[in-house]
Amino acid sequence: MIRGSNKLLREDAGPAPGEEADKHVAEPKEVHPRSPDLTWRRGAREALPIVFGYVPIGIAYGVLGTAAGLPGWAVIAMSVIVYAGSAQFIAVSLFDQGATAATIVATTFLVNLRHMLYSSALSPRLHRMGHGRLAWLAAELTDESFVVISRVLRTRGAAGGPNDPAAVGTLPFGFVAGLQGTAQLAWVAGSALGVAAGSFIGDPARFGLDYALVAMFLGLLALQIHGRREVAVAVTAGAVALVLRLLGMGTSAVIPATLLAGAVGLLFVTTGRPGKTAPDGEGAA
Repeated sequence: MIRGSNKLLREDAGPAPGEEADKHVAEPKEVHPRSPDLTWRRGAREALPIVFGYVPIGIAYGVLGTAAGLPGWAVIAMSVIVYAGSAQFIAVSLFDQGATAATIVATTFLVNLRHMLYSSALSPRLHRMGHGRLAWLAAELTDESFVVISRVLRTRGAAGGPNDPAAVGTLPFGFVAGLQGTAQLAWVAGSALGVAAGSFIGDPARFGLDYALVAMFLGLLALQIHGRREVAVAVTAGAVALVLRLLGMGTSAVIPATLLAGAVGLLFVTTGRPGKTAPDGEGAA
């Protein structure tokens, strides 16, 4: 940032008489100055809505994991190492149905491919940092944390305007780590509670917890449907999986169903067909 309050007032007018022109040019710095409000504490506060959602779903996951026959330590370890709610529910469901390890790995891999898009979109909005810290943030990135981070960036941009680098620039490691770390702690805590409660609950079907996987995916699906493209993708995935399952393919039917549904979504993009009606003031998606 240009030094001196008087010079700051003359920023658009050029250098004052007698000053060298090159002194008017700002020194190369990061796009976003290290704002004091973007601390890890602020990130933890921003994660509170995620916490309220992760704890109950984590409990359901823990109960279902133990009911499927997984040892408690493995259920909790998945929440620490894998940390992908939908993938963990899928892995538990497939394990319970006797799916092969290759099917479980391939299915969860395809489900989590969307995180490549999240990380590529988030990377330019982060302060410069080492590969270790980038790997840390990448490992804790989830759908919900990406949404919160995007909202914070949009809010700061709206407050400062598109030409205010202090508002729309990048985010420090502490803020993002505080947000995502708090969310993961909530998920791990919920999983541990579910493991502990699993021995008392027994059959999760008695309390409808076996429906947690279906309910979670229906909720995620409803949030993603904004137009004809999403409807076509959802219908294709469901229809293909159902037909292949009825033909005896088993749980591995989700793999070709996912690939075909993705191809349908790509068809909408390549042919230029609108996926949804754009809101006022926005272009078509």
